[in-house]
Amino acid sequence: MLSKIGDFVLGLVARIRSEEGQALAEYGLILALIAVVAIAALTALGIALSGQLDAITGALP
Repeated sequence: MLSKIGDFVLGLVARIRSEEGQALAEYGLILALIAVVAIAALTALGIALSGQLDAITGALP
């Protein structure tokens, strides 16, 4: 049982040290960062636009 756990841990370490999937993970992190920035920018834009529309609506007779 202990040797199976050891083999599993060694397999995980080998996968972590492998650089084959590293580029894909980096692309995924970059994509996630871009998504977070885009969501933040669109949220800020929506709040600003809402404020402008409220000002226009308040100025109407």
